[in-house]
Amino acid sequence: MLRLITIPISHYCEKARWALERAGIAYREEPHLQGIHQIIARRAGGGDTVPVLVTPDGALAESEQILAWADERTPAEHRLYPSEPEARQEVEELSRRFDAELGPSGRRLMYVHMLRERDLLLQFNNAGVAPWEDRTIRLGWPLVGRYAKWRLGIRPEIEVDDEQVVWRELDFVADLLADERPYLCGERFSAADLTFAALSAAVIVPPDYGTPLPQPDALPAGTAALVERAREHPAGRYALSLFENHRREVVAG
Repeated sequence: MLRLITIPISHYCEKARWALERAGIAYREEPHLQGIHQIIARRAGGGDTVPVLVTPDGALAESEQILAWADERTPAEHRLYPSEPEARQEVEELSRRFDAELGPSGRRLMYVHMLRERDLLLQFNNAGVAPWEDRTIRLGWPLVGRYAKWRLGIRPEIEVDDEQVVWRELDFVADLLADERPYLCGERFSAADLTFAALSAAVIVPPDYGTPLPQPDALPAGTAALVERAREHPAGRYALSLFENHRREVVAG
């Protein structure tokens, strides 16, 4: 069976899970914690990041690659990438924009909030991992916290910059949808929609996700207010609708 190496809460890993499950492709998820994931990913043939999908033909080490690989194994009428070159380019450009802008800024913004809440963070962050990994991160929390801040580039007031990027990207999506198109690139659910929804998960914390996420009633007041603001944004509402309508659909397999 295919192996998908993940950090369970990672929205890039959710993007890969969503694509594989939608295509009806069976896989075994191997969840790991931050830091430990680098060792496992390299051993599997990837780099320093996850997701990594281990296939009989080698390892795929980027969420975009995994999505495209799964899409090639999906019936043509349900594919996430259009066959027409110009239409495909539009989908790819949007997806890569979200990968480069919304994904990193949304992730870091939520880590800034949640690193202050050790017990709540670990309750959800460590779900499903091996007991020894859970013990290791709890015992080494001071070191883990410093590592996370270094790895993510967290510095004083960085959340201000990240919030600006997140709201800019949400506004960008809302502007695209202002002409009442059903999806970002027209009439069909595409890789751009899936990518946007998955990567917005850091700030909208959808109830239906590949691993449980803390909902606003369990979050500190400031973090809950951030989530509610994102959910109330037209693009946030759109992302939630994509999770509701498409996260569990299976079109092949």
